[in-house]
Amino acid sequence: MGTPADKAKSGQVQGEGDYVAGRRYDKSQREFVQSGQVDEGARQARPEDPAQAAEMEEAERKGKSHSKGEAPGDKKPKPKR
Repeated sequence: MGTPADKAKSGQVQGEGDYVAGRRYDKSQREFVQSGQVDEGARQARPEDPAQAAEMEEAERKGKSHSKGEAPGDKKPKPKR
């Protein structure tokens, strides 16, 4: 079996350290972007009606409320003192 360091070297670490799955995911994402299908995927992900749009906006608002503000637009800037 070996130590965690041995597993990392062999690429057999599982869970958040699953390097093989990480590389496979990165490769598939690059291939998808290069395929030119991003716009079609975005069109298919659009809400089907106003109720679904409102639900999606509420989910986004809730998600951003938990943010520490790492991404631009996640939180309103703190007022200057």
